[in-house]
Amino acid sequence: MLDIWGAVKPYEQPGAMRNRVTVISHLAAYMVSLGQDAFIFPTNECPKESKYIPHIHSEDELQRLFRQIDCCHYSPEVPNRHLIMPVLFRILYCCGLRLGEALRLEVCDTDLASGVLLIRNSKNGNDRYVPMSEELTKRCRAYAEQVHRNGSHKYFFPAPDGGMISEMNIYSNFRRFLYKAGISHGGKGKGPRIYDFRHTFAVHSLKRMVLAGKDLAVYHQALKTYMGHSFFKYTAYYLQLTKDMFPDIRTKIEVHYNEWFCAEGNKNG
Repeated sequence: MLDIWGAVKPYEQPGAMRNRVTVISHLAAYMVSLGQDAFIFPTNECPKESKYIPHIHSEDELQRLFRQIDCCHYSPEVPNRHLIMPVLFRILYCCGLRLGEALRLEVCDTDLASGVLLIRNSKNGNDRYVPMSEELTKRCRAYAEQVHRNGSHKYFFPAPDGGMISEMNIYSNFRRFLYKAGISHGGKGKGPRIYDFRHTFAVHSLKRMVLAGKDLAVYHQALKTYMGHSFFKYTAYYLQLTKDMFPDIRTKIEVHYNEWFCAEGNKNG
């Protein structure tokens, strides 16, 4: 019976099956901790999802994409949409924020005088300050003057009802912008994804650091803090991505992190 229940259904993806089984497995573990009899399903035996390969946008793709985002037109049903989208997507790319972090931004979290965002209760419950470029800060100021003149909104990117915009709403707009920009989407479970703006920010930042001759041992730590990573390994993942995508700067990266790459290769191999 458990083998049948724990199998992937015809309508399920491996990830959906894992989520379904994990919830019950955790419940069983809790019951056992209370002294009750329960079978804890071995979630480590669940099929793995195919690993998603991040889509790193090229400079040309970004130009085409933001050209379409900037053409977002006014809609009476969502009166601030044409103002929100250009700023929101620029913050996602220029600051490398997670979508949820950007949507949860409150007006009081945006210091537009100094150009600093306060990201509250991010992943793992951490808070961090994220400085913006002067150009992006100016855009945010102009946006705030139009949207927050009367000071009635709680969120920096408010929904029509004054609440927080749903991630699905942003995703629907994103898919439309991709289509108009002529950037193909691989379908459900493929890409590009909104999260790829964060991936692209990290890879482009590292590339600029290498080309500018920066000391990666120093600036890589700064990028780790800026992106809100808890451990070095999460930011180091982008070093590998950058190395693979831009062979012309591979040697410069390996000068600093060759030992780390070798260690990771042995561990993963």
